[in-house]
Parts: sequence; structure tokens; C-alpha cells
Amino acid sequence: MSDPTVWLACYKGRTEHRGITRLADWATRKITRGIYSHCELAVAHGEKTYLCYSASFRDRGVRGKLMTLPEDKWDKLPLQADMQEVEAFFRKHSGKSYDWQGALGIVLGNKQQRERLFCSEFCAEFLQLNDSWRYSPNHLYALVSSWQYHP
Repeated sequence: MSDPTVWLACYKGRTEHRGITRLADWATRKITRGIYSHCELAVAHGEKTYLCYSASFRDRGVRGKLMTLPEDKWDKLPLQADMQEVEAFFRKHSGKSYDWQGALGIVLGNKQQRERLFCSEFCAEFLQLNDSWRYSPNHLYALVSSWQYHP
């Protein structure tokens, strides 16, 4: 079996940013009662670099960008997917705005807005999970890590 090239990457680090960015990370962790505040679909791109796809508050919506994912700030789980699947999914959603109401809806029960996405909703949608808007980064990590033992 070849090494995985696509990962679910969950952010557990603390941002150096101040203000609303740091507050958003803290609030996500607190509200969802976990260590993760963000998640990405990460495609291996060289030895230490990943092409990461997600819906990002910082980047104002669905985007792809090159990132390093240092182990002290990111946990990665392998996915049964390939780069072409991730890129096709990204093209389908590229340009959508970040969904603050949806991100808060994890707790408040707001319904999904199809024209906007938040990070874990983007990743859950890629994984073809029902009600993708109900998943937080912490829920996704728990679910995907359980798949590692029950293929």
C-alpha cells in the first residue's frame, strides 16, 4: 500500500495573531469542547509542504494555499482520497464565502446555507457526510480517527 497523499489536518496550535482571529480560535475550541479550532483537506506537495483546501475565516471563504503543517500545531489523519478528487471538490465550491452563521449553528442549530461554508462543513461535505453543517473540527477528528481502526 502506498503512502497516503490526502489528509484531514486539524489545527491545535495557538495563533500569533491578535484580535478577532485569536478570539475565533478560542471560541471554536470552547464551544465545541475540544482542542481543534480549524481543519483542512491537505494534499502532500513535496517533503514538508501541503496544498491545503478549506473554508477559512482568515481568508474570507473557500480557498486553496500552500502551507507547512508543523506537528506541534497540526494533527493529520490519512484519507482514502486522491488529489484529483480534492481538486474537483474545490473547484465546485471555490469562491464561496465563509459561513459565520453556520459555524455558530453547530451550537445554535442554524440551518445550512448552501452558498457559504465553514471549515469543518467543507471537509465533512468532501467526506460525503450527511448534514455536513453539524460537524466541528473536533467531531471530524473523532470520526475520521475511528475509521483508522474500522476500515
